[in-house]
Amino acid sequence: MFGRKKQGTRAGAVAQTVPRPLGGGLSSLFPRNEVMTRAERELYASLRESVPLIDAAIGKLVRLTGSFRIASDSAECERTAADFIRRVRVGGSGEGLQAFVYDYLDSLLTYGEAVGEMIPAYDGSGIAALYHARLDDVEIRADGSPLDLTVFRREAGGSVPVKYPQLVLVSLLRQKAGTVRGTSLLSGLPFVSAIWMRIFQSLKNNWERAGDIRFAVTYKPEGGVFSEDNAKLIADEWRKAMRSDSVCDFVSVGDVSVKVIGAENQMPDCAVPLRAVLEQIVAKLGIPPFLLGLSWSSTERMSEQQSDILTSELEYYRAALEPVIYRIVRTHLLLSGCNAPFAVEWDDINLQDAVELSAARLNNAQAYKLERETEALYAE
Repeated sequence: MFGRKKQGTRAGAVAQTVPRPLGGGLSSLFPRNEVMTRAERELYASLRESVPLIDAAIGKLVRLTGSFRIASDSAECERTAADFIRRVRVGGSGEGLQAFVYDYLDSLLTYGEAVGEMIPAYDGSGIAALYHARLDDVEIRADGSPLDLTVFRREAGGSVPVKYPQLVLVSLLRQKAGTVRGTSLLSGLPFVSAIWMRIFQSLKNNWERAGDIRFAVTYKPEGGVFSEDNAKLIADEWRKAMRSDSVCDFVSVGDVSVKVIGAENQMPDCAVPLRAVLEQIVAKLGIPPFLLGLSWSSTERMSEQQSDILTSELEYYRAALEPVIYRIVRTHLLLSGCNAPFAVEWDDINLQDAVELSAARLNNAQAYKLERETEALYAE
């Protein structure tokens, strides 16, 4: 299975609208600057670390995608697939195909790209483990045809193609036209996230200055004659009075005034700009605000509509994951000696959706019954 050479692109599958490099070669159809760089991936990773709201939203989207099962007319193949989904090894410590799918989707949402690998058993009895590749260790290219993506492994002397491309999984989220790169869910957020972090950095600085109260002690000597010894004595006494490990009074003689530095200035209100920035972030992530702990005013009807929109988003991500799941299970079943057809069936996103679907089917059935009764009456 893995020793066969890669078949060439058929003439009927050649894309006519792809520009060819100078000289007519096919070594690299797309320019190198049209692939995601390491700096972009580091930017998206830093966004998740710096803005907890973004990290929480991606985590919830991954978990809300839900679980799946394999349905087949062959009971034996269905049992083999169920056991594989439950017990396959993932990375160094994970277990279960669901764990791999969660990591795979997390990378797909964060970077717009995800690469995985199926590792067969030594005896060829099936897939022994799944590995989620780090994007910095691989490079995705379109050599020969834009319809055929090839994964290269980065090494010290350059990049070399993987030996068994049949075992490598590649996904691009909303692949940009004419490029070998996906679109991250976080694209467009660096600008507004920078404003968000700037506001909080200003809050931090203001609270360090005004929150930790500082005092200005002014000594006005009698007759305008300044005495350095008196000033030093007042400073020492004030320092003793402000010690955190004891409580004592500050007593002085003469015209001494104490004022809080910055007491006449008010802290700027940041609620309005923060709300505006958060609205932009939430709109890009496509998740209802109440799922992120944002207590914005929302009616029950509006919450239902937001839940419906979230359901459509999750269906979109399920459609992107289903070919990967199908290919993994199909490869394992073929190596296990099972060639029966099967389908990937997702569980309902939540119980509320199942109840609403059942109510809709009941209403349709009742309407159909009334239509038939009405037709029968007119027929008589």
